[in-house]
Amino acid sequence: MANQSILVVGGGISGITSAIEAAEMEVPVYLVEREPTLGGRVGQLRYYFPKLCPPTCGLELNYKRMKANPNLTIYTMTDVLEINGGPGNFKVKLRKRPRFVNDNCTACGECEKVCEGERVSDFDFGLGKTKAIYLPSPMAFPGKYVLDKNALAPGDLERIISACPYNAIDPDMKEEVFELEVGAIIWATGWKLYDATRLDNLGYGKYANVVTNMQVERMASPWGPTGGRILRPSDGEAPKRVAFVQCAGSRDENHLPYCSYICCLATLKHTLYLAEQSPETECLVFYIDIRTPGRYEKFLKRAQNEANINFIKGKVAKIEEDPATKDLIVTAEDTLSGKKVNERVNMVVLALGMQPSTSDNPIPGLTTDEYGFVVEKEGIIPVGCAKKPLDVMCSNESATGAVIKALQIIKSA
Repeated sequence: MANQSILVVGGGISGITSAIEAAEMEVPVYLVEREPTLGGRVGQLRYYFPKLCPPTCGLELNYKRMKANPNLTIYTMTDVLEINGGPGNFKVKLRKRPRFVNDNCTACGECEKVCEGERVSDFDFGLGKTKAIYLPSPMAFPGKYVLDKNALAPGDLERIISACPYNAIDPDMKEEVFELEVGAIIWATGWKLYDATRLDNLGYGKYANVVTNMQVERMASPWGPTGGRILRPSDGEAPKRVAFVQCAGSRDENHLPYCSYICCLATLKHTLYLAEQSPETECLVFYIDIRTPGRYEKFLKRAQNEANINFIKGKVAKIEEDPATKDLIVTAEDTLSGKKVNERVNMVVLALGMQPSTSDNPIPGLTTDEYGFVVEKEGIIPVGCAKKPLDVMCSNESATGAVIKALQIIKSA
C-alpha cells in the first residue's frame, strides 16, 4: 500500500503554498527548509509582483494557516541527503543542523541584548550584521532565535544563558540524521543569485558601490540594513545617478545562457523605489532588450511615467572606479546610435540572473538538467524556481498544481 504522506522540500513561497494546500486536504505533510526560517526570497523583498505587495501581505496569512493545521510538520535547518525508492514508497534521508536554541524560546530578545559577538548577515546579503544570537528575519517562522557559536565573543555564552528567562539556550544540541517515508515529493528549493564575482569586468567585490539587485531589495526594505533607504555603501549617501546593468550573468554563453525572466521587472521596480525616495534620481538602464511579458507591459509604462529613466540599448563592457569619489564609470556601446558611451554614476546595480539552488548541490535520487533545474520524474514534482525561472504568481500556480499531482500519486500508487 502506498504511503499517504507528502514531503515538501523548500520553505519559500512555493513550498509554503504546496505544504498548506496539501495539509488542508487532510494528508500528513512534512515541510523541510535548510534555513532557520521559512519565507525564502519573498521574505527578503520590499515588494513582490504582481501587485507590489510587501512580504507581510502573503506570508502572515500563510503562517496562520500553518499554525492551525495539525497535518503539517515543519523541519528547519534541515538538508536532504539522499532519496531512495519510488512513487508511493520513497525513503528520504535528512540531516538537521543544531539551532542551539530549543522550543522554550519566545523571541523575547533578552539574549541578544547581552551578546557582544557579531556575524555578517546572510539575510541582508552582507550589507549588515547581526549579533551571534539572532532572529533569522523580521518575520521569522518559527519565531525562535538561532545561535552562531562561531561568532561568540569571550563570555557571550555565559551572559546569554544567564539572560534567558526561559532556559531556551542549549549549547550541547547535536546534529540529527533521520529518515522519512513518504508517498510523493514536491521539490521547491527556489533560486539563488548568480555569483557576481565571476563577472570580472563589472567590478563586484572590487568596487564598493557596485551592488546586486537583491542588495537593493534589502536596502529598500523598512526592516533592512539601511532602514529603507537606498544608499551608497562607500559613504552612506543617497545616489543621484544610478546605472542598472541588465542580464548580468544571464543570456551569456560564458555564464547563464538562459533568460532569468524577472530581472527586467526587478530593475523597473527599483527605479520606482528610487523615484519614491528622490524623484530627481536619474536611472540609466543598460539592456539587451526589455522583457515584461503579458500584463507586466503595463508595469513598464508605469515606470517610464513615474521614474526618471534613460534606457541605453547596449551591453556593458566594463566598469571602473574613480578612487577619489568612489563614483563609477560605465563603458558600453549604444547599439542604436553606434556610439561608445562612458557614463559617470554614483552607484551600479547588477541585475543578476537566477540559478536554481540545486545547481551546485547534487542529491542522490534527484534528477536535474544541465543548469541545475530539477527534472520531474514519477513521484518527484518540481515547482517554482526549482523548475525554471518564474515570478511569485507563476510559482504559486505551479505549487498548487503540484499538490494535485502528489495527491493523485499517493492515492493511486
